[in-house]
This record gives sequence, C-alpha cells and structure tokens, in this order.
Amino acid sequence: MIEYLSLFMFLAVCLLLMLGYPVAFTLAGTALAFAAGGILGGVFDPSFLTALPGRIFGTVGNTTLIAVPLFILMGVVLEKSRVAEELLGTMAKVFGGLRGGLGISVILVGMLLAASTGIVGATVVTMGLLSLPSMLRSGYSPTLATGTICATGTLGQIIPPSIALVLLGDILSNAYQRAQLSMDIFTPKTVSVGDLFVGALVPGLLLVAMYMLYMLMYAALKPESAPPATGEKVNAGEIFKGLLPPLVLIMIVLGSILAGAATPTEAAGIGAVGALLLALAKGQMDFSRLHEAVINTMEVTCMVFMILIGAAVFSLVFRGFGGEELIQHFFLDMPGGVVGATLVVMLVIFLLGFILDFIEITFVVVPIVGPILLAMGVDPIWLGIMIALNLQTSFLTPPFGFALFYLRGVTPDSLPTSAIYRGVIPFIIIQLIAMAALWYWPEMATGLPALLKN
Repeated sequence: MIEYLSLFMFLAVCLLLMLGYPVAFTLAGTALAFAAGGILGGVFDPSFLTALPGRIFGTVGNTTLIAVPLFILMGVVLEKSRVAEELLGTMAKVFGGLRGGLGISVILVGMLLAASTGIVGATVVTMGLLSLPSMLRSGYSPTLATGTICATGTLGQIIPPSIALVLLGDILSNAYQRAQLSMDIFTPKTVSVGDLFVGALVPGLLLVAMYMLYMLMYAALKPESAPPATGEKVNAGEIFKGLLPPLVLIMIVLGSILAGAATPTEAAGIGAVGALLLALAKGQMDFSRLHEAVINTMEVTCMVFMILIGAAVFSLVFRGFGGEELIQHFFLDMPGGVVGATLVVMLVIFLLGFILDFIEITFVVVPIVGPILLAMGVDPIWLGIMIALNLQTSFLTPPFGFALFYLRGVTPDSLPTSAIYRGVIPFIIIQLIAMAALWYWPEMATGLPALLKN
C-alpha cells in the first residue's frame, strides 16, 4: 500500500482542484500534507525536501522562463491597443465577398492573435466579443460561428510563439537530460524552446489550412449558413495599416528564432518592445492602458510561477514516495511497449485537460511521464507537439472543454450551449486527423528542426 501513496496524492490533488481550490496552493499543500504524514509514519525521507530551495532558486533564475512575462506583455498590449479589432475589420473586407469569407477572416485573425497572445482564454474571449456578433449579423449558422471561434481560439496552444510551447520546451529540456543520464549518457543532447517553436510550424499551419478548407467546403455545401458579407471595398492603404504591422512584428519574432539570431527569450523582448511601439504608433496606448497591460501581465506571470513552485514541491514529494519508479515499471510492463505507453499518456493528458489548465498539466504531469517516455526512445520535439495538439483537442471537447466555457461567458443568452457543442465537433475531428497524421509522419514535427540544425 505504501508504494501507492504517490498515486493517492495525485488523485487528492485532482479532487481538490475539481472542488475549486487554487492550483498552486493545492499542489504544494497536498504534497506537504502527505509528506508530513509520511515522515510521521516513517515512510518518507525528509531529506527530499532539502532540495526544494535549490529548485525554487533554479526556477527564478531560469533565463528561458523570462520569455513568459515578455510574451504575455506582447499579447496583452496588442489586445489592449485594438490591433485585433483592426485586423478583423481589414480581413473581413478582403474576404467578405466570398461565401465563407468572414469565417476565413476569423480563422486567419485567430491564428495571428494566437501567435501574439499564446493564451487560449484571451484569444477565445477576444474573438468571441469581436467576431461572433458580426458573423451572426451576416447570417452565419450559430453552430458554425461558435465552432470556428472556439477552434481558432485554441490555436494558441500550437502556433508559435506560444506560452504553452515555452513552458513545454523548458520542462522537456530537463526531462530529456534526465532521460539520457538514466541511460548512462553523460554528454546528453539538448532540446530547446526554439526547437519546439520550429517543430510546431508545419503542424500548426497544416491545422489552419484544414480549418479553412472545412470552412470553404461548408460554405459550398450549405451556402445559406455561410453567406458572403455585404462587402465594403478595401484599398491597399487600409490593408497596409491593419494587417502589415502586426504581421511584420510576428515575423520578426519568429524569424529571429528560426534564423538563430535570437533565443526565444531575446525574441520575446523584441516582441514586447515592438508591440508597445506599434500601439504607440497607432495612437492606441495611453498611460491607463499601459498600466492595465502591465498589471494583467504581472497577474498572469505570478500565477504561472506560483504554479511552477507548487509543482516543484509536488514532484519532489511524488518522487520521495517512489511514484516515478512505480510509473516506470507500469510503462515497461505494459503490452505494446513504447506505443502502448505513449497512447496511455496521451489519453490521460486528454482527460486531465477537462479539469486542469495546460500550465498545471505541463508542470505536474509532463515531468513525471516525460523522462520515462524519452528514455524509451520517443523524440522530445514530437512528444511536445503531440502534447500541445492533444491539449488543444481536449480544450475543445464537450462537455468540459475550457474553450467552450470561455466562449459561453461572452455569448448572448439566446444562443444555446448545445449550438456551441455541435459547432466544435467537426473541428475536433479535424484535430484528431491532424494528430493521426503527426503520429504516422513524425517528420512533420521533427523534419524542419533537423533541417535547420544541419
């Protein structure tokens, strides 16, 4: 029974989170309570906790994680400066004359906004407030409109520069080193956040293309549900003003990483400064908006780092109870070998996506299962992209998907929740097709990073 205490601790955390307790304090508090009980019962070595100060200091001093507040600031500034609103207006004029054109505009703007904010909730809420009323006014089916907004809002999981990929990259980097050391490889290879960004480009853009193809097919089969918008003509000047500046900013951020001219942290700094300059140039940034953007950035950053510290406590106690060895033995004894183990991990992460945000899953689950899967020969870049796609699918899936709740909060009461649920089903199928393609052709994620390294 003692060897299963680590699993009981994990189940206790899930239960408390479902009851609505704060994530960071639930992780740390539950772990310390189990550790105290274990010490009193003589089944837990208190020396494990002596590593905690070093873990916290290492987290605070981790230069990779500096990218988190900088990317958050970049996204918040672009949101506060109404760049997304201008983008949607410009794209709607460009594509509005086509059947399904407004939907195409929402997908493209959602992709750019996802690349800017990298946070699912912010993108879904922003796109819901901006695009849902205009789609419904233009005669779009409520199911198609809500499904499109939910799906494009979750692109922040996979389109770089994504906060999810920054955190996943840092965790997988440590897990990859631990996996190699466990195999007596004392000159371990490394994987970086930049590698994950590069690996996410092809799957992310493929997903966007599949969304757009579905929109065009839907509009062709049911033209009354995706009619052309009453189009206004757009000139080159409007396109230049609305589309080019944010697009150039995102290309500079990603291009500097792809070219090896900047690390993700340095590119995040460029993005934050560029977003501020863009907002000032558009006349959309005053002191009150800047103050609000900085406060929002601080709140999200504090949340991320508090969860990271809570997860550090949890992982130490989990390891102290022998949880890592228990899971390793479970995976090694599983029929199907590495394929079976990977499928089980993906299923568990998918189900946890109903009750945990991507930050908790990244900090709690990935450090436990990551080293084991990587030691079994799974490619770290492929694993990171698969986890991101998996969570993106989980956040879309009724009845518990986070994206559904975010959109429900900003939709009119007259629009039933069942319409949102029905609307996301085709996009969930598209997600599953993309995951199956990535499973069958892992080179979709690993090919471009290898090419750039060579």
